[in-house]
Amino acid sequence: MDFDALREAIASDNPGRARPALASLVEATPEQAEPLLLLGLQQNDMLLRQLSCSGLGHKPTPAGWEPLVHALQHDPEVAVRAEAANALVSHGFERAWPLVLEAFEREREWLLRCSVLSAVAEHPEVQPEQLLCLARLAIADTDGTVRVGGTEILGRLVREADPASSAAEQARAELRRLQQDGDHRVVAAALNGLQH
Repeated sequence: MDFDALREAIASDNPGRARPALASLVEATPEQAEPLLLLGLQQNDMLLRQLSCSGLGHKPTPAGWEPLVHALQHDPEVAVRAEAANALVSHGFERAWPLVLEAFEREREWLLRCSVLSAVAEHPEVQPEQLLCLARLAIADTDGTVRVGGTEILGRLVREADPASSAAEQARAELRRLQQDGDHRVVAAALNGLQH
């Protein structure tokens, strides 16, 4: 791989050259890819920044952490912030949790919220209390897709948490309440969650 040529393409401000150059980093080691992904994160092209966040999530390195935190908190485009949230969770769940929770509470954008829901819900290190906290925030949203995502997490808690645990009990109570919800998709997800 010609890293100098890739660097030049990524910095060119020409999305037609920069995007394929970034995509080719799939073959690179995290150490090789890191400086080029960080460079991509500084470009004007929104998709380039989004791809750079995704790359930093797939190839986590210590130097990628702070730029991802900055992207999550300050990038003007929600798609980039959503990808940064996802990437931070790949860097380490415990470290990322307070940041993605804070972003979830701060942002009303469904794309970011759904991205956080999927990144956290699937993570092997997530604790039942953390899932319950996130699910409750999600079901209080006005967006139906986010609310369904939160309801599905409650169903997962009922299925997977210790049945006698407080988190599973509270999740069951929330699901019973959501059976009366005005959104039929939320009701369906709640009924599904209670069938286990």
